[in-house]
Amino acid sequence: MNALRIGHGFDTHRLEAGDGVTLGGVRIACPYRIVAHSDGDVLIHALCDALLGAIGGGDIGRLFPDSDPRFKGIDSRRLLAEVMRRVCAAGYAVVNADLCLIAQVPRVAPHVDAMRAALAAELGTTADQVNVKATTNEGMDAIGARKGIAAHAVVLLQRV
Repeated sequence: MNALRIGHGFDTHRLEAGDGVTLGGVRIACPYRIVAHSDGDVLIHALCDALLGAIGGGDIGRLFPDSDPRFKGIDSRRLLAEVMRRVCAAGYAVVNADLCLIAQVPRVAPHVDAMRAALAAELGTTADQVNVKATTNEGMDAIGARKGIAAHAVVLLQRV
């Protein structure tokens, strides 16, 4: 049995005019909103897929389908809590998580520490085990035109 497992996740959503977004479990005021069945937290969605991938547990679309009204508008931290329950049941704990947001808007630098703390609390780790960074698409494609937002996540799990 493998002592270490790695997983990668990716998520993307459209943006439209609104009053703010939730990223990494943190609400950020801005003139946009994420178009999604849930709250659209792309950082948490990518993280969930990375965690599920590391344990061979499928993906969040299969676990929490957007055709199920129970997940309409749901706080993505609730999805992450269920994914972490599965990670723990499989006998693993998070060693570290590295997340990258790809977005022209909003500016997230002022919120990174709060995101790291919020995600660490959900993962059962400390903030120094969670990294959140952001980049833009330099004005290219739908993300660069402020019509979309995306995230990648990589996690390392260790058997406990």
